[in-house]
Amino acid sequence: MKSIAYSGISAVLTLAGATTATAQQIDTLKKIKDTAAITMGVREASGAMSYTLGAGEYTGFHVDICKRVIGDIQKQLGLPKLEVRYQSVTAQNRIPLVQNGTVDLECGTTTNNAARQKDVAFAPTLYIEEVRVATKTRTGITNLSQLANRTVSATSGATAVQLIRKHERAAGVDFKEVIGKDNSEGFLLLENDRAEAFVADGQILATMISQSKQPKNYVVLKEVLSVEPIAIMLPKGDVPFKQAVDASIAKMMKSGEVAKLYDKWFVQPIPPNNTRVGMPASDLTKAAWANLSDKPLEDYAKK
Repeated sequence: MKSIAYSGISAVLTLAGATTATAQQIDTLKKIKDTAAITMGVREASGAMSYTLGAGEYTGFHVDICKRVIGDIQKQLGLPKLEVRYQSVTAQNRIPLVQNGTVDLECGTTTNNAARQKDVAFAPTLYIEEVRVATKTRTGITNLSQLANRTVSATSGATAVQLIRKHERAAGVDFKEVIGKDNSEGFLLLENDRAEAFVADGQILATMISQSKQPKNYVVLKEVLSVEPIAIMLPKGDVPFKQAVDASIAKMMKSGEVAKLYDKWFVQPIPPNNTRVGMPASDLTKAAWANLSDKPLEDYAKK
């Protein structure tokens, strides 16, 4: 990117997470320096953003971003060595694990919204997601209204669950809901015909379809349930730590590293099977890069 709103960014970005913790003062940088260790929250199957390769190895776009942030924090603290620990999290426990200090940086696919900002802080948004619905081509489903009397799967604890329920109420479309414990199980319900549709982040749908046995058997509906900023989570009230994270991300954005990493994970073949997600950066995502912000979903919804 040639033009980036970089100057003074830390002061702006810390506003959402800058309130002082009332119960106790959070000092993540001190904890990291004292223990020479940092814990990254990662997901087992969150598309190309964060997933496991097995044997305790995790990778993806947000994982790569966090690794570089951690490298900058190591330099800032003057640590000759910094151990990176991985903590697998789910949609249900990710926020509590950040709140209680088990996880220092949650590098999965968490939507930044106003409700969550009451409990945690968020780094600058580097990915704008569209929540959509996938189905098999043979179902004949081409729009959301045709979900009536169908079985729809979603992932427990994800914003997609609330979105599909909201749509059901608003549109008067009555369907049966089945919930998977994670994204893999949610998609498996569709794959094994226990559900006729699966609602999730668009990149999760695209990644899982690309890695399925028969990608041509699936289609993602054009209708969008919600446009959501996906961002790295960190403890609320820890201003120095947030400033360090924000500054590292701003530096990566200015250098072009973010765009390169995006291309690596969403355009080029990715492990373990060298499949392509095939999702070039959207205009909304590029706009988020050009004007780094930690504003919540509700601000994107304003017209």
